Amino acid sequence: MSAQHHGLHSKLTFGGLLITLGIIYGDIGTSPLYVMKAIIGLHTINADIVLGGISCIFWTLTLQTTIKYVLITLSADNHGEGGIFALYALVKRTKVKWLIIPAIIGGSALLADGIITPPISVSSAVEGIRTFYPDINTVPIVIGILFALFYIQQFGTKLVGKFFAPMMLLWFGMLGVLGVLQIVDHPDVFRAINPYYAYHLLTIHPEGFYVLGFVFLCTTGAEALYSDMGHCGRKNIRISWIFVKTTLVLNYFGQAAYLIQHEGQTLMELGGGKNGNPFYLIMADWFQPAGIVIATIAAVIASQALISGSFTLINEAMRLNFWPKVKIKYPTELKGQLYIPSINWLLLAGCIMVVLHFEESSNMEAAYGLAIVLCMIMTTMLLNYYMIMKRVSWYFITPIILIYVVIEFSFLIANLKKFTHGGYVTLFIACALIGVMATWFKAKKISKMYTKIVKIADYKKVLAELSVDLSIPKYATHLVYMTNANRVDEIEEKVMFSILQKRPKRADIYWFVHVNILSEPYKTEYKVTEIIKDDLFRIDFNLGFREPTKINLMFKEVLRDMVKKGEVDVTSRYESLSKNNIIGDFKFVLSEKFLSNDSDMRWDEKIIMNTYFMIKKLSLSEEKAFGLDSSSVKIEKFPLVLHPPEKMCLTRIQ
Repeated sequence: MSAQHHGLHSKLTFGGLLITLGIIYGDIGTSPLYVMKAIIGLHTINADIVLGGISCIFWTLTLQTTIKYVLITLSADNHGEGGIFALYALVKRTKVKWLIIPAIIGGSALLADGIITPPISVSSAVEGIRTFYPDINTVPIVIGILFALFYIQQFGTKLVGKFFAPMMLLWFGMLGVLGVLQIVDHPDVFRAINPYYAYHLLTIHPEGFYVLGFVFLCTTGAEALYSDMGHCGRKNIRISWIFVKTTLVLNYFGQAAYLIQHEGQTLMELGGGKNGNPFYLIMADWFQPAGIVIATIAAVIASQALISGSFTLINEAMRLNFWPKVKIKYPTELKGQLYIPSINWLLLAGCIMVVLHFEESSNMEAAYGLAIVLCMIMTTMLLNYYMIMKRVSWYFITPIILIYVVIEFSFLIANLKKFTHGGYVTLFIACALIGVMATWFKAKKISKMYTKIVKIADYKKVLAELSVDLSIPKYATHLVYMTNANRVDEIEEKVMFSILQKRPKRADIYWFVHVNILSEPYKTEYKVTEIIKDDLFRIDFNLGFREPTKINLMFKEVLRDMVKKGEVDVTSRYESLSKNNIIGDFKFVLSEKFLSNDSDMRWDEKIIMNTYFMIKKLSLSEEKAFGLDSSSVKIEKFPLVLHPPEKMCLTRIQ
């Protein structure tokens, strides 16, 4: 691990802890708004269910969030970064091919649940207004808040971030105090810490096992917590989690203490004819307006954390060849702060559709959690290989993985009941995302398989002669080709075809530029190789998977460095311009593939490649993806021929 990232993870400051509160705990932190309400639902309040439910919540937060994520998974960092794609980038080194499947399923499921988290958090908070206006329609208010939230993304969250930390500190403080006020009168609610109550509910009560589907909502943000590790550092998360977990547990137990006192009644009765929320019911009447405002702000912050996480996830997916290239903006100088317009507006459209479809947060609870369970199971699979890779003893790995397989599959089975109640929405979205990721990855692999690579040594003589052949009009002073060939002594055949045959291109200096995306997040290195003296150079950029690909700017910086060291002369070779020290012109040539009619493909390849080229039309063009100026770019189209047909047997007749 680099010293910079080691510092990030070992540094512990009050400021760091505050920022962690503001960024990391959005989803988990707002779960008291809806978990107990979902467990009780429309049923009569029953002390056994309340105690069993609260016992399940306590042990879920302990086993799933604290032990699995905060203690074990946070140790699996990729140069300081976390998240399912960062974990996949780590275990990819084991050369186990099928690990790409849990990575794609997990990433898609996390993104899909990102579409339902903002609506459920904001709806649960805003519905508190019904305490004062029972018949108010909250849907337009929720949509208005979500629109404002997604609209401000383009300006970056630097300013808002300063406001996040103290606000979340106030929120967690409020959670703790509200819980304590209820517990003081009924401290016996703490007997639910005994896991027997959870066991009793799950095994004895007829519907008890399916309560797990709602209990699971208390830990849904654990995956997002892991994804955001790079922003705050492991130590800050682990220490601040002690405070966060304490306030969450106090609030849950406070809600339970209140509900047990009202055994035999329903939330509908307690809410005065509307489906009451225990979170608001435990508040004093005079405090409720302030409580609703604080809860709404906390819900917006929770959504913000998830939106930023989605941008990071898509950026990583693009680098791992799981997602088509899309436009990325960097609204602030903050490392890791990025904005992806297409994803932002897609997420907003998804959130609005969810709000219009479900209307009430209680309906969303039924749909929430199913996709994220899949994500957690996939993380467990990758974590298993990570521990094997780190040579952790099998007698430590086996029980840990077995325990989490049992826990997570139990959650999955309980959540499957939600499928017909709206769970199909997130699963449908997840399947669509899996389709895009799998198609893109497979098509890139097929395309690479049919790209012919040749040795540069075979063309050195002709390139050197072409460079000084005055009978061919000069195409450019500097001719730059982007190449995917990994070896310095190799190049794609189509590049040589473009230079020598597709209208011969004479240039004073030829440049081959290769971008190598590393499996670590932040690195900007380059290497220059002179292949033919003063005629042909190759530049290899080694970039971290979270670094922006701005080839235009990087290429200019490399040239400045080379000129300074006297390695290359970039002045124009035209006599009049050379005399006046004018820099020569640069021309970038990019090749764009299209599917040749000569291809003889299997049916599955046909579906994959046709879908790939269809998605490609909607994605970012090559020159924009590389950050090149379109004025100096020439796009050449090349046919991609898959399984070219055997020799045609033609007979000549007189």
